[in-house]
Amino acid sequence: MFRLLVLMGFTFFFYHLHTSGNLTKYINMKYSYLSFIAIFLLAILTAVQAYLFVKSPEKGGHHHDDDCGCGHDHEHDHEQNKPFYQRYFIYLVFLFPLVSGIFFPIATLDSSIVKTKGFSFKAMESGDHYSQTQYLRPDASLYYAQDSYDKQMKQLYKKYSGKKEISLTDDDFLKGMETIYNYPGEFLGRTIEFHGFAYKGNAINKNQLFVLRFGIIHCIADSGVYGMLVEFPKDINIKDDDWIQIKGTLASEYYQPFKSTLPVVKVTDWNTIKKPDDPYVYRGF
Repeated sequence: MFRLLVLMGFTFFFYHLHTSGNLTKYINMKYSYLSFIAIFLLAILTAVQAYLFVKSPEKGGHHHDDDCGCGHDHEHDHEQNKPFYQRYFIYLVFLFPLVSGIFFPIATLDSSIVKTKGFSFKAMESGDHYSQTQYLRPDASLYYAQDSYDKQMKQLYKKYSGKKEISLTDDDFLKGMETIYNYPGEFLGRTIEFHGFAYKGNAINKNQLFVLRFGIIHCIADSGVYGMLVEFPKDINIKDDDWIQIKGTLASEYYQPFKSTLPVVKVTDWNTIKKPDDPYVYRGF
């Protein structure tokens, strides 16, 4: 009976993720077909387990053992003789992800994560090239052969270099940011527009802050925070995690806390906006 309930629970959980739209909080929707396959397989396993449960003689509390002829379920007795913690620990292992996934609220990444992990322009040092956490500047070269990556960046450069005004949407936020960071001098003086959440961080001036988006490459585990330093024409009263739409001119500036020259947006127009239903952006391949 427990196996049947667990399978039903996981089938419902994956189905609920799709119907509620919460799957986007965990993975890049490019891989949503994997969870569809999981729903299909779990549904089949649930049906099989339900059939076995209905047909099983143990359902009535008796099991005849033809080997000993005593009509007693020795396997059931063996399970009952196990210590309490052994019998119920396996239940907790399966129940915890179900209860937490279905009943606990889904927390989205915000500026508190940036503060906790520390904020650096360069990727954090790591012995594993593929486990580097990315900040500000997207870098998809980790996921391509060098020739393929160079070819894609040339195509993206051609796409954006012909625009006097660059408007980054959720669909091309990461690609657009990566192109600008890879060819910073080519976009100076261009107008750019995008939205994200505010993060003051180590901004030197009172009229400066970062406008950021959490981006997902494959799943939430490889997420990074991307965006740009923006500078307003006067002091502003914007708090961390306020969502804002900004428009301005691209320039560059040496940023002492990071010891790096960063692209910076000289804001000409801005307004606060409502947090989007899906606060993340995703990398298309």
